[in-house]
Amino acid sequence: MAKLWTDSGVTEVHGIRERVERAIRMTERLNTLSYDDRDAIRAVWSELTGHPVDETFTLIPPLYCDHGINIRVGRNVFINQRCQLNDIGGIEIGDDVMIGPGVSLITSGHPVPPASRRDGISAAPIRIERNVWIGAGAMVLQGVTVGENSVIAAGAVVTHDVPPNTLAAGVPAKHIRDISQK
Repeated sequence: MAKLWTDSGVTEVHGIRERVERAIRMTERLNTLSYDDRDAIRAVWSELTGHPVDETFTLIPPLYCDHGINIRVGRNVFINQRCQLNDIGGIEIGDDVMIGPGVSLITSGHPVPPASRRDGISAAPIRIERNVWIGAGAMVLQGVTVGENSVIAAGAVVTHDVPPNTLAAGVPAKHIRDISQK
């Protein structure tokens, strides 16, 4: 049985293998759909996540995830092709978010100490607030909140929270400048 390390402590997790296998089957089905069959994509997405999705939701397959049931999306969300959503820790995507091609949202990892590295999974949620744009190939890691109206530059690796109205870039991502609307 797997152990899950979160901010609230260590818990035993049942059914991880079954959830991962279900997500693989569901994303395989999703990835066979034509990018312009939006109704079918939304239907499979809703089944994958266990939640209805708004008609303004747009996704271009392929997409990969490890659970699916821990993803929530708002209205007018766009997810481009080849994205990886590892959602065991939970992913919340606000309204009007645009996610570029090849973006990875990774809510899990393994403990850093070598002695416990294979003992379980560490996880923390990712929260993408309203009107965020995440550029191509960027990676957002566990426990990060990306603030409202922010832009994550292409190729950035986000390891810490990004304040609202911020352009963040680099590895690791750093504040480049304020982008407040004036």
